[in-house]
Amino acid sequence: MPLREGAKLVVADMHEDGGQQTVHLIMEKGGEAIFVKTDVSKAVEVQALISKTVETYGRLDCAHNNAGISGGLSARTAEYPEETWHQVIAVNLTGVWLCMKYEIPQMLSQGSGAIVNTASAAGLIGGRGLAAYVASKHGVVGLTKTAALEYAQQGIRVNCVCPGVIQTPMTERGLNDPELRARIIATEPIGRVGTPEEVAEAVVWLCSEAASFVTGHTMTVDGGYVAQ
Repeated sequence: MPLREGAKLVVADMHEDGGQQTVHLIMEKGGEAIFVKTDVSKAVEVQALISKTVETYGRLDCAHNNAGISGGLSARTAEYPEETWHQVIAVNLTGVWLCMKYEIPQMLSQGSGAIVNTASAAGLIGGRGLAAYVASKHGVVGLTKTAALEYAQQGIRVNCVCPGVIQTPMTERGLNDPELRARIIATEPIGRVGTPEEVAEAVVWLCSEAASFVTGHTMTVDGGYVAQ
């Protein structure tokens, strides 16, 4: 979707194969993109990512802070493993904060910029067995609102999207189980799970001038799940 709008892209991922594949797909369609291997939980790597972006393209107009992990397990709060807790918080919440920490100064120097953070429907409601994931995504919502207020008068807009169940590699195992998939779909007012493209449309709109009066907004892309 950003390619369709004429954006020059910087793809960041800690997995080089996936990142390079994304760049290849963009270039196949006539777009321009580079890949920078980045672990968003490490400040030095995030700083290098922003530096490489500015070195290559001269500025940073929009940023989508989308890295996230589920933790890969379900455990009640008192039984939740400490190591997994720290890992999920490091990527999902600290990673978003570190990205903004280095994106915002660049945008301030330009006088403008738009940031979209990926939270989750789990950032708006509770979720049994998902203590770290739910806590991290609630944190992203709060962090988004705080940054939006702090920089609203300096030309920087900060919003977040809260996807519901989306067909991605992270949800693949559960959605490939026919019984579990049917139970999930039964909870969705719209009657199906979402696609990455549907989330991307919301992100692109929030980054665009069409959303010039929108900041501090939490946009659900969840088929109506949290409206119940």
